Amino acid sequence: MPLKPGTRLRSTTSTCEVIVVKAPSTDGDLLCAGSPMTPDQFTGAAPATGDGPLIALGKRYAQEASGLELLCVKPGPGPLAFGGAELSVKSAKPLPASD
Repeated sequence: MPLKPGTRLRSTTSTCEVIVVKAPSTDGDLLCAGSPMTPDQFTGAAPATGDGPLIALGKRYAQEASGLELLCVKPGPGPLAFGGAELSVKSAKPLPASD
């Protein structure tokens, strides 16, 4: 499935939900807690929570190699991975000095 900006993806194994901010330059699978993320609305029982690192609400996760950037809109256990590599939390850009 090609990832496009604005696409909302949900994990099938945790409560995590993300929105694609920047699409990747390469094809690959987006995984959360080791399972593929899907755009489908979850209608079954609550997904099981995992033991992975927490994907934090409102944080951006990025992978420099592919250009992929995601925004977490619902927290849950992770980690997030794309193309076999884990995504990292994107840090804020420092503001210029006002001297």
